[in-house]
Amino acid sequence: MKPTKTLAFALMASISLVACDSAGGGGSRDSIRAVGSSTVFPFAKNVAESFTRSNPGFKSPLIESTGTGGGIQLFCTKEGPDSPDMVNASRRMKVSEFERCQENGVKEVIELQVGLDGIAFASAKDGIQLNLSPRIVYEALAANPYGGEQTAKTWADVDPSLPDEPILVYGPPSTSGTRDALKELVLEAGCDSNPEMKALKESDKDRHQAVCTEVRPDGAYVDQGEQDNLIVQKIEGNPRSVGVFGFSYLDENADKVQGLPINGVDPTYENISNFSYPGARPLYVYVKKAHMRAIPGLDLYLQEWIKNWDADGPLASIGLVSSPDEEKALNIRRVNEKIVLTAADLGGEPVAEAE
Repeated sequence: MKPTKTLAFALMASISLVACDSAGGGGSRDSIRAVGSSTVFPFAKNVAESFTRSNPGFKSPLIESTGTGGGIQLFCTKEGPDSPDMVNASRRMKVSEFERCQENGVKEVIELQVGLDGIAFASAKDGIQLNLSPRIVYEALAANPYGGEQTAKTWADVDPSLPDEPILVYGPPSTSGTRDALKELVLEAGCDSNPEMKALKESDKDRHQAVCTEVRPDGAYVDQGEQDNLIVQKIEGNPRSVGVFGFSYLDENADKVQGLPINGVDPTYENISNFSYPGARPLYVYVKKAHMRAIPGLDLYLQEWIKNWDADGPLASIGLVSSPDEEKALNIRRVNEKIVLTAADLGGEPVAEAE
């Protein structure tokens, strides 16, 4: 029997409501979309390829390299089919970013620490040799070291034990999580080796941030965009230059470049895994819980990360450093039980519960 227009309309409305409810804000799309970090990008692509092989009935995930900051901004814009399901991040989400997510209706976010990486300083195989420290890097790259004028032209100007070669460093842009980690783990640490700067952090945080993390704009530091492979090419072509990127790119290009030690510690898998290397850092994936109910295969894609992240797994072979076992266990629980992130987890103020 042919349905009446009224019945057909009611049926369509019912289907629409069911679809919206099951989507939980995720909308309808038949493939996974992730944005974010250029450092996490090769690992996420590898996991996507493994996911497609393991689950031939699903479309291959779309992974975009937008930088951590830009990716989180896209991720936090809204929920729905025209927004990313996931963001890859080479640093932890900031409280301010989490709050922006909340304001835009992205209420439930699941955090997954997928492994560790290190901010590697490197030169060409036959290139410049530098024994760096956070203080040396800060004094070489700061726009106004300790609040004064930047006058260093060569590495020897910073420390007489270093070569009398021009300071030329190729590194990530301001939107990159690697740049954020460079600021926090190296530049700020070097700045705070000065007691006055450490005191400034307590009295004037904004001024401290500017003095300690602003990079010189005179060409000694060259922003290469979200193109870590381009940085490898640049330092390979200029043996007097230094590059800054994730350990995975150093590991992948070990035949072309060499890691430079910080505080006498080389950027190696072992030194990053035990955090003896000063530039060691965790890597993250953030997922919209609502989209896990709406996007086919999203939950399986997260399980694929878990299947591949061990020290003897496929991701280690391309430079991912495996997290400690207890950290992996915690993150597996977060995924399996769909535990959502809170502001308090990130060090922010917990949301007050209604009485």
